[in-house]
Amino acid sequence: MTWLPTDFVHPLRAALPGGLLHLRPISGDDAAIDYPAVMGSRDRLWSIFGEAWGWPAATITYEANKADLERHAAEIEAHESFNYVLFDEAENTEYGCVYIDPPEKAGADAEISWWVVDDRAGTPLEHDLDAFVPRWIAEAWPFEQPRFIGRDLSWKEWLALPDRT
Repeated sequence: MTWLPTDFVHPLRAALPGGLLHLRPISGDDAAIDYPAVMGSRDRLWSIFGEAWGWPAATITYEANKADLERHAAEIEAHESFNYVLFDEAENTEYGCVYIDPPEKAGADAEISWWVVDDRAGTPLEHDLDAFVPRWIAEAWPFEQPRFIGRDLSWKEWLALPDRT
C-alpha cells in the first residue's frame, strides 16, 4: 500500500468527545503556545521520544521549535506526515500532540504516536485521548494496519523491529 491515496483529504479538525478539546494541524504560528508546552514537559517527552527521535533536545530554542513546526506544516501540506496539536476551543492552551507518520518499520502502513503535557499525564484527558486516537484513525484515515507506538508496543520494541524495505 502506498502511504496515502492521491485523493485523500486530511482532516482539518477533530473534536474530542464533549467538544471542549480538538485536534488540528500544527503550524509555525503555534510556536508561542507549543514551545512552553513542549519544554514544560521536556524530561518526560525525552523519556518517550528521545531515543527514537532525539526530541525534544534540552537545548532547543524557540526559533528552532518554530522552524520544526513550519517543517511539520510543510509536511502536512505535502501529505508526507501529519502533526496535530490538541487545543482547547479558544486555542489558547496546548494539551499535547498526535503524530501520524508513514511507516519506518515493517508490518504497518502508518505509525501513530501522541503525548499530553505533564500536568495532564495520567488524567481523564489523557485517557480520553488514548481512546479517541485509534477510533479517529479508523474512521477518518485510510489505513489498514496502523501501528500505535507507545500503546500497541513500546518505543523500545518499535526500535527493534526491522526497517521497512
